[in-house]
Amino acid sequence: MKKFFSLSLLAALSLFQACQPAAETSPTQGLSVQKLVVALKPDKNPDKMLQEKQNLEAFLSKELSLPVEVIIPLSGAVIQEGLANGSIDLAYLSATDMVKARNQGSADILMVGEIDGKTGYPSYWISLKEKPYASVEDLKGKAIAFSSKTSTSGFLIPYTDMIKKGLLKPQEDPEAYFGQGQVFYGTGYVSAVEQVLNKNAEAAAVSYYVLDLDKHLTPEQRAQLKVVAQQGPVPTHTIAVRTALSPSDRGILLQALEKM
Repeated sequence: MKKFFSLSLLAALSLFQACQPAAETSPTQGLSVQKLVVALKPDKNPDKMLQEKQNLEAFLSKELSLPVEVIIPLSGAVIQEGLANGSIDLAYLSATDMVKARNQGSADILMVGEIDGKTGYPSYWISLKEKPYASVEDLKGKAIAFSSKTSTSGFLIPYTDMIKKGLLKPQEDPEAYFGQGQVFYGTGYVSAVEQVLNKNAEAAAVSYYVLDLDKHLTPEQRAQLKVVAQQGPVPTHTIAVRTALSPSDRGILLQALEKM
């Protein structure tokens, strides 16, 4: 259960980091890199991700006066490797991925997300509206979808909640509850929700904003879905900076990102 303790620790560290004075990372000249590489996790509709990529490249290139490349790797493991080998400078990471990066010494927290002034948000189990499910207990023996094996809101938090409820033992495979061959792991929120919409799964574990906000799904898709259960809070996402970047570099990047 050390992973889940680390998440709680990260939430506290994130809040502390967000309140640190900017003097420690005040900019001087320009960035020490000739080109800035930013990585985003592929957790949205591909068209929306492409638009975010283009907008972010245009904004940061103008603010920093140097080439900026925004990449969208297929997995969080690629981002972790990029931060470690120096091929990625900035990354938008979940709390879980941030813990891994800090434990590996490859990245530090530059910024912490806030939602309505809080550094935590809910995780949902969702299903089609016509389904009778009203709790995670109703999902026993049913086919379900997790967002990915590394998703905080789409796997670790709902998994931990099931352990707290006594539905699973610590470290026990979710198939012990849902049934052998009935647990799907996606590559992001949308891939998990698609399993529900296509009726390949009865429920999916995702972040609250997949259903509550116009961010990942179309209005027509959201209209078909309901909340089965809520758990959390989930520590908010972070913007991680490669450890090797200097305090001056970090100050310049922070200043640019705060303008967004």
